[in-house]
Amino acid sequence: MIIQTIITGLSIGSIYALMAVGYSLVFSVLNFSNFAHGAVITLGAYIAWAAMVRVFQMPFIPALLISIIGAGLIAFLVERMAYSTLRHRRAPSLYLMISAMGVAIALQNILYATIGANLYALPPVFATDSLMIGDAVVSKLDLFALGFSILAIAALTLILNYTKIGTAIRAASHDAEMVSVLGVNLDLLVAVLFFLAGGLGGIAGVFMGVKYMVYPSMGWITNKAYIGAVIGGLGSLPGAIVGGIMLGLLEALVSVSTIGGVALSTYRDVFSFGILVVLLIFRPTGLFGRHVEEKL
Repeated sequence: MIIQTIITGLSIGSIYALMAVGYSLVFSVLNFSNFAHGAVITLGAYIAWAAMVRVFQMPFIPALLISIIGAGLIAFLVERMAYSTLRHRRAPSLYLMISAMGVAIALQNILYATIGANLYALPPVFATDSLMIGDAVVSKLDLFALGFSILAIAALTLILNYTKIGTAIRAASHDAEMVSVLGVNLDLLVAVLFFLAGGLGGIAGVFMGVKYMVYPSMGWITNKAYIGAVIGGLGSLPGAIVGGIMLGLLEALVSVSTIGGVALSTYRDVFSFGILVVLLIFRPTGLFGRHVEEKL
């Protein structure tokens, strides 16, 4: 039982980590929380649904790749339409966050108006969903989601550490203005940044759609991912990964726990938000966050 719970927690946590990394990537450079990220994740799931069920009847892997590209392009378009002008006018971060919330609401309502509020199921990835590991029954989907998430995060790490654009992103996370002065095209850098964040969100949306259902308001799940990003420290990619996995493990363990014969599964969200509150009291910058003082 404990093995099954840990694998489930790691699987959910890895999906949270993919979402949280998207938040942290944007925050690290632009210093605002992109609350439209949840809507992009939702659209990534709908792209997979269209590719696998509604239009093309594609296999899972090609549909996943299309979803990654589609969600990345949507994130890029959101940045160009909602944030680019504000960035160029040097608007405060609060204005960008308000714009992000407006985009999230607009995209969700577009889905309601065009596709409807119905719940859609994505086809199962495997013919049989489970396998035995000792006495534990483990979901193949959980193992696959965990493995694919690890590969996606590893690919992102390679891009950030061993490519020119990755070096520019890491430099911009410390001082975007200086990077721009040194000749880096900041618009191109931000475009790549949003495409990467959207692509990772597309992966997360597809796996959430397969594991649960696809519906217009599924973006609310990213609230959990945002908690993971804050726990790890907004702007820190290792922190986003650790925070997401910690949150997934916590939820899985709480879901199978009881106190005095009372199941704690109904209080799962209470534990998630509770740990966030406690952490912010004692470590406001998160586990890996940097404390930066304003200098005049």
